Amino acid sequence: MPNSFSKLYVHHVSAVKYRQALILPEFESRLHHYIIGIIKELNQTPIQVNGMADHIHIAARLRPAMAPAVFVQKIKTSSSKWINANGFLPGKFAWQIGGATFSISETHIDALTNYIKNQKEHHKKVSFREEYLKLLKNNRIDPEDDYLPEFFEGLY
Repeated sequence: MPNSFSKLYVHHVSAVKYRQALILPEFESRLHHYIIGIIKELNQTPIQVNGMADHIHIAARLRPAMAPAVFVQKIKTSSSKWINANGFLPGKFAWQIGGATFSISETHIDALTNYIKNQKEHHKKVSFREEYLKLLKNNRIDPEDDYLPEFFEGLY
């Protein structure tokens, strides 16, 4: 019986609910490591996790049995519970519904990894709105405005 082989890479972007800048420097690194742990616990391969106070980027390699939507839902649910259980914030943390998930060619993984690693530098020049819309455009997605995350100017 032949074996099945696959290399499925994804890049996911999620925003904090209402685009609040709630991923604080005091726990940001711990959150990234926690998400890496979730990915490993799901028996998937983490590649890079980073972001800003109001959104996160995740690059991972998925096994064929893991649907990207389930992968994202499990990360968002578990990380929200973790943030709230640890009392990092005075109020409740939640991710915005939805997000954007893209398939990535293996030949682009190094560039994506560097892009995600350098989010702080990147957002000195580009707003999250500009970044998100460019990612959609580059992946030939023409979204309806009603389905875009809420964008607020001046966060960084």
